[in-house]
Amino acid sequence: MSDQLTLTAEARERAGKGASRALRREGRVPAVIYGGKEEPQTIHVEERALVKLLNTGHFSNSIIMIDMGGKPVQTLPKDVAFHPVTDRPTHVDFLRLAKGAKVDVAVPVTFVNEEAAPGLKKGGVLNVVRHELELVCEADKIPAEIEIDVTGKEVGDSIHISEVALPKGSESAITDRDFTIATLVAPSALKKAEGAAAAEGEEAEADEVPATEQNGEDD
Repeated sequence: MSDQLTLTAEARERAGKGASRALRREGRVPAVIYGGKEEPQTIHVEERALVKLLNTGHFSNSIIMIDMGGKPVQTLPKDVAFHPVTDRPTHVDFLRLAKGAKVDVAVPVTFVNEEAAPGLKKGGVLNVVRHELELVCEADKIPAEIEIDVTGKEVGDSIHISEVALPKGSESAITDRDFTIATLVAPSALKKAEGAAAAEGEEAEADEVPATEQNGEDD
């Protein structure tokens, strides 16, 4: 499970662009807590503290405990807006979590025991189709990552969601198909597929170029 992180916040008395700009000049980031049976609550947090949590690498799938003057509110980050030029955070949305709540999260996948995959030893390449899995998890049991074992995999094998042992309290958000997470391909097959895709792109571009008009001879 991802670590629980804490962020101290203060209530935002004024709303609007002007008030938000003033907060940012003071090193604060406007935010809102919504969800549950309570009304949305506008808050602001310290930019440096927020950036520190963002830099942990697992902010988006961690429980964030918002400390409102000693009153903790359990939340999950749902969206972070960044300035298009400076890349500084400008606004954060937090989802309020009720006790026993389930949430939709994107959890990164990692592959283990690659040295035990015969196909990789023969020069095969692991072609990752999905770098994250969309899961429905219990709020207090969100995994930091999902490990996928490639032991025994040969060139031509595929790894589907049905093969993955998800942690207790988690299930796939996609239930209508047994989707592919990764395939083990030969280097030549990968290059051939990339070459075919490139050729199709060139043909499409060529089709968009109008043919040169031919002037007929005057009668």
